[in-house]
Amino acid sequence: MATLVVEGGRRLSGVVEVEGNKNAALPLLAACLLTPEECVFENAPRIRDVDAMCALLQSLGAVVEGVGTSTLRVRCHELRTTDPDPALVARLRGSVLLIAPLLARAGRAGFGEPGGDFPGRRSMSTHYRALGALGALPEAPGGRALAAPDGLRAASLYLDEASVTATETVLLAAATAPGTTEIRHAAGEPHVAELARFLRRMGADISGEGTSTLRVTGVDRLSGAAHRMDGDFVEAGTWAVVAAATGGEVEIRGARALDMEPILAVLSRFGVRFEVDDGRLRILESPLEGAGRVTTGVWPGFPSDMVSLVTVLATQARGSTLVHDWLYELRLFALEQLSGMGADLFLCDPHRIVVTGPRRLRGRALDSRDLRSGMALVVAALCAEGASRIDSLETIERGYARLVERLQALGAAASREG
Repeated sequence: MATLVVEGGRRLSGVVEVEGNKNAALPLLAACLLTPEECVFENAPRIRDVDAMCALLQSLGAVVEGVGTSTLRVRCHELRTTDPDPALVARLRGSVLLIAPLLARAGRAGFGEPGGDFPGRRSMSTHYRALGALGALPEAPGGRALAAPDGLRAASLYLDEASVTATETVLLAAATAPGTTEIRHAAGEPHVAELARFLRRMGADISGEGTSTLRVTGVDRLSGAAHRMDGDFVEAGTWAVVAAATGGEVEIRGARALDMEPILAVLSRFGVRFEVDDGRLRILESPLEGAGRVTTGVWPGFPSDMVSLVTVLATQARGSTLVHDWLYELRLFALEQLSGMGADLFLCDPHRIVVTGPRRLRGRALDSRDLRSGMALVVAALCAEGASRIDSLETIERGYARLVERLQALGAAASREG
């Protein structure tokens, strides 16, 4: 287990480039199982979650070239098995995205318990109900394996929650299912739309991406395709918070301005000054003010992935901010560690926290319990006086490539141990 050591108190400045969207990369890679032809991705994020998905594809029989680089080539000429490696599945929640293409191509998908953040609190019921509507059935009573011996079929269905991975699962399953599938109450996040665009490049017939209703008319076969991944807007928002919280000025390149809008709307309420055009965001030194209330929402609402980060930003802002994440409570519990750094926090309940600032934080030992709250603690360490040690760095590297090197390039006193 590696430790990130940070000596805080420095204003960060410089330029940082974001890589491809983590939450798009995983379904895009899963889509490669739908064709025996080669798929090529540029601007792939060089993160641990992508490495894990590539290893899963290889365990199923795919040939993957370029692992650890920004260009990936994937070809699955034939499936060696329909049972993904349980140890790899347990490392990655996105592994659930393999179920649909395995069913579509082979009529069967065995599966273990997916991992990732909050594995016991992120239900799979919406995914399984949707796949059931498309013709997938449990292979055995009480088992997790699904089978579609007669093939998947089109269906008209309503998702009981606008789940990103459930929407992506249906897109992957319906792309080659005969007939027209309509998905209502679909997720509209940019990474869902990106998957739809890539599937169209493969030959799929999909319309409605970015809206709550998607239509997919199944085609006989899909071909290989090439795609450049869109910049990760959550990563761009993270670097924006790093700049604002440390009183610095940072230019962030690579994210689309439209994708950044829900994040920038909230940052502007904290008094963050910025300049933005497509592919470029510049954060300026700003006097921070409490934002009053910040609440997550279904896209295009404020993304839950940014909640931990703006909670740390609120510790450096004058006045009080109520942060309400109605979806995941464990992110806020992980941030109780900020109290030991000197933050003024009041945890109202598992979903709401009141932060009053500004407070001068003090360095200390910290524990990254999930990806986003782990990165938020890194931001807190950058603001703090003295040294902080954040374990485990690997948790944060699931979503942030070359973290130590990029922090150093912005002027942070950061190093890796172990």
